[in-house]
Amino acid sequence: MTSIRTLVVDDDPAAGRLHAGYVETEPGFSLIATVDSGRAALNVVEHAPVDLVLLDINLPGISGIEVLHRLRRAGVRPVDVIVISSSRDRVTVRQALSAQVADYLVKPFSREAFSQRLRAYGEARSVTRAVNEDRFGQQEIDSMMRGGAVAARTPPGPRVAADAVVQGLPKGLSVPTMELVLQVLREQGSATAREIGEGAGTSRATARRYLEHLNERGTVDVSHRYGGQGRPELLYRLAPPTT
Repeated sequence: MTSIRTLVVDDDPAAGRLHAGYVETEPGFSLIATVDSGRAALNVVEHAPVDLVLLDINLPGISGIEVLHRLRRAGVRPVDVIVISSSRDRVTVRQALSAQVADYLVKPFSREAFSQRLRAYGEARSVTRAVNEDRFGQQEIDSMMRGGAVAARTPPGPRVAADAVVQGLPKGLSVPTMELVLQVLREQGSATAREIGEGAGTSRATARRYLEHLNERGTVDVSHRYGGQGRPELLYRLAPPTT
């Protein structure tokens, strides 16, 4: 499997070296470069193959938020971003989440917390790539041409009620966030990971981790929604209770 090419951006030299060292020892990740400014980060993304940016917010010259906005502009090659910052005020956090960051890790943190976030991102990325590379049969293609939803071919697990799935969560998933995700699903009926993340106040990647767990437990069903352009979107909805 190709390693995830990672850029570390932090104006604190000690923090930059520390995070770069973490990346270099994390299985499945490779360090592209370590830079100390937003302008340098944009230059690296423009000229080097970068999959993931570990981005500080408080940068000299161009702030991390401005870097995010520039990375999301049309014409810029898609790249994922995990914010790593001591900034936790509402305005900054909301601005970052609105730019669809993959995660937001608040300084200071432990090596284990850093590794958990990278591993979770890597797992979510693998799931997304597998879904995007899946092939459709003729019946599915015909349904997509008619604008219908096509059931995703995910092996069904044993049905578990939404209220019960909150108990006994695996490491890395929290009860409060799971309850928010379930609440959004109940209110919206069906939605994408991005929409559910926005409703729950978390990132798309984080919402996807919870949704994949719910799908494995058989608590949510997954389908494809085909739009006018681009690849099909994954739609999540609560599975009907079994009788």
